[in-house]
Amino acid sequence: MTDHTIEVLSAADALLAAFGRHDTKAYFDAFAPSATFIFHNLDRILSTRAAYEAEWALWESRDGFRVKACRSTNRALQLVGDVAIFTHAVETDLVIGGQDVVNHERETIVFARQPDGQWLAVHEHLSQLLT
Repeated sequence: MTDHTIEVLSAADALLAAFGRHDTKAYFDAFAPSATFIFHNLDRILSTRAAYEAEWALWESRDGFRVKACRSTNRALQLVGDVAIFTHAVETDLVIGGQDVVNHERETIVFARQPDGQWLAVHEHLSQLLT
């Protein structure tokens, strides 16, 4: 395993751990401000981290949205220079509208190495996992 592979997997693990404990500060800090987001449950692309943060805040206030836990499996990583493509299956325990929900999804997170050497997520694409 190369140093970059270890670094990217560590960045992915930190992002997922923050998501799984609903730590919005740490979670959103794992994304570049210019990151883009495509979610199967939205009718539009979120073109910045700030747009995603606003959508998340809406889910919290309108829907009682809260992440309780998440599990990552079937992980793969492809390095292409200073870009890394991380894919996995993710099972997420949520509360929505006071009800416990479990989502089964596939996710691609694209990371880019920053000038300071840090790997930040620059794109996330989430789709339903058909079972």
